[in-house]
Amino acid sequence: MAATPPVCEFGWPAVDARLPGVDGATHSIFDQAGPKGLVVAFICNHCPYVKAVIARIVRDAVGLKTHGVGFVAISANDADSYPEDSFDNMKRFASQNALPFPYLYDEDQSVAKAYGAACTPDFFGFNKDMKLQYRGRLDASRKEIGPADLRRDLYEAMVMVALFGKGPAEQQPSIGCSIKWKVPPYQV
Repeated sequence: MAATPPVCEFGWPAVDARLPGVDGATHSIFDQAGPKGLVVAFICNHCPYVKAVIARIVRDAVGLKTHGVGFVAISANDADSYPEDSFDNMKRFASQNALPFPYLYDEDQSVAKAYGAACTPDFFGFNKDMKLQYRGRLDASRKEIGPADLRRDLYEAMVMVALFGKGPAEQQPSIGCSIKWKVPPYQV
């Protein structure tokens, strides 16, 4: 089911956490920040919206690094109900797509809840002070990859953040598959 996250809440402080990565190490979210900012992306392995743009996500993460902006991706989907999103499959997905950034597993979904993540992909762009300046789409692609000349919304916004510390006033929300939340066990 498609979901659309809310608009950017400018100045909202990023939340740090330590999560296991597909590389076998545990990573702090804040340790992934560059000197000019950080993108925290909620993605997963099975979502057609993510699959359509994963090469563009990689391209933009590499490009943003040259502007001093770090990048980290987190999967929070319920792997019991969606086995394609398991940690082992995250490792395969990262390898197949040559992810140049840490891909972390939020098994208890506490980080996704703290961020208010709504869909995959869902992008949070922070300035050097770890204050939210961008919450929007990668570009106008949907379940199918868009034309090569699409405006690079995330990339352009984060270059602006790197230069000026502030994101654009107008932002287009991302759209994607809803986060697959765990259903709590029935309690009497």
